[in-house]
Amino acid sequence: MNHSLEQLESLRDKLRRRLFEIGDFCPGSVYPSYRKCGKRNCACAKPGHPGHPQYLRTTAKGGKNRAQTLRMGPELEKAAQEADNYRLFVQLCRELVQTNEQICRLRPVREVKDPEEFEVLKKKLQKQFAGRLGRK
Repeated sequence: MNHSLEQLESLRDKLRRRLFEIGDFCPGSVYPSYRKCGKRNCACAKPGHPGHPQYLRTTAKGGKNRAQTLRMGPELEKAAQEADNYRLFVQLCRELVQTNEQICRLRPVREVKDPEEFEVLKKKLQKQFAGRLGRK
């Protein structure tokens, strides 16, 4: 969809506001895991019974996966909300980057009409990028 520069800037501001409105967030997932307790008379020992639910928050840190057991109630609710907020944060960041890329493509390049100013700008940029040219 083709948007004007003003529309894209307005969308970018809206996305920024939405980012600030997100509450606490934490990466990872919250999901139930089922296990059997091992008691012969328990309902979970019957065929077809999935087992007792155990709620886990999983995260990856430093290349290692970690799981944390959560208690049913406020602890589980808090963890689920933080995971949902993190997914929203990531989605909004993607949208913000895409919108900003469109703005950068549409924004016109500044014109330098004064030859002296142009030479000063060239020297400044050559100095800025001089160290980067030799690296690969």
